[in-house]
Amino acid sequence: MSGQSDAWRLTCFDELASTSDYCLNACRTEEDVTGLAVLARRQTKGRGSRGRSWLDGGQGLALSVVQAATQAGPDALGGWPFVASLGFYEGLLRAVPAAQGHLMIKWPNDILLDGRKMGGILIEREGDYVLVGLGANLATAPQQSQLERPVACLAQCGMVPDVETVAHHVLDGLALWCRQWRQKGFASIRAAWLERAHPLGTPLVVQGGTTYEKGLFAGLAEDGRLLLDTERGMKTIATGDILLMEKGA
Repeated sequence: MSGQSDAWRLTCFDELASTSDYCLNACRTEEDVTGLAVLARRQTKGRGSRGRSWLDGGQGLALSVVQAATQAGPDALGGWPFVASLGFYEGLLRAVPAAQGHLMIKWPNDILLDGRKMGGILIEREGDYVLVGLGANLATAPQQSQLERPVACLAQCGMVPDVETVAHHVLDGLALWCRQWRQKGFASIRAAWLERAHPLGTPLVVQGGTTYEKGLFAGLAEDGRLLLDTERGMKTIATGDILLMEKGA
């Protein structure tokens, strides 16, 4: 499949323990891995954010890519969560156009389908590289009993192409938004992300360690941090687990 994904060197495996671990090892042992993309049709030990495991419901997307860290901006958060989630969102829509209106980004980089988690992103730094791991439930979702939160799969919106085709769509999306970031800066990424995320005024809860903040989504700071309008005033959140609440909850 041609297109912007030609900028990536995609390698496909029937099975890997973790696509991100494969890329991490490549970063440590190979000279230049910029543009490396690794897809596993089955992933046995996928990793999620905050030390969690990524559960594979079967026939899902397990894709990791490597890019030069020089594009990542000066602050710790960087633009990568937003660029990666835009590319992911774009690629999934290209794969199943009927998902339009059902997909939404949750800060900073989860993909929801009708309010339920469908995809997640793990971003790691290794030397001069940034590793972006992307996982999505395509044909099926993990059993609900295995998880803390409701989940969804892309097939709920229609026929899903072969996982390698989906991976190419996602790589095209990543290439598109990486180029936009280079050419127009983070402000354009921030604006595009806000158009695809939970609306302003959405009730949120932020949890992390001893943190528990409840309020309304008030947008993004210029560096991408979450703005939360609470009863005690505006809070700026750099990290944490986000729960979307029903209005009036």
